[in-house]
Amino acid sequence: MKKVLYALVTGILGAVLLHIVIILGVPHFTGQDAYTRVTEEGAPFVFHALGERPDKTGLASLDPYLKVAVCHFDITRQPLSLVAAGDGVDFWSVAVYDEDGNEVYSMNDRTSVAGDLDMLVASPVQVAQLRKTPIAALAETILVEHRGTVGYVVLRALAAQKSAEPEAKAFLSDAECLPFTGR
Repeated sequence: MKKVLYALVTGILGAVLLHIVIILGVPHFTGQDAYTRVTEEGAPFVFHALGERPDKTGLASLDPYLKVAVCHFDITRQPLSLVAAGDGVDFWSVAVYDEDGNEVYSMNDRTSVAGDLDMLVASPVQVAQLRKTPIAALAETILVEHRGTVGYVVLRALAAQKSAEPEAKAFLSDAECLPFTGR
């Protein structure tokens, strides 16, 4: 009787574990994970605005009060600089993700310096080099350590009323997602 019960419990636990692995692995094997979709939006180091309806990649800004832009990057050679002036926008937020869709860092205008986006995303080695030789222009820049080399950024701006949409869209279109050149 014990052998039958042991086999039954082992079989059920094995089936549960197998189903979890399959469900979590599907996006990776189908190429429909978030990172792949963002890279299909266009060139790296450019914020691509998302529309209200899903585009060719299936990405969309589904919240009618938020305008959204995405940018994918590769920091193998140099860090990523994210810059945007927060003037005229009621609220904005930014999130950095790795290629597996894990959130590396996020912040919003309430937690930024002076309400503006000024961030560097760098590998641990690049962060150490930046701290070794500090650059005066980076005194108020937020340094984000990213353990991988590729990822994507999601930038959102609130447009709670139709009259706020031009400012939100201007904020996203003026935002920069560029390789860091040393200012």
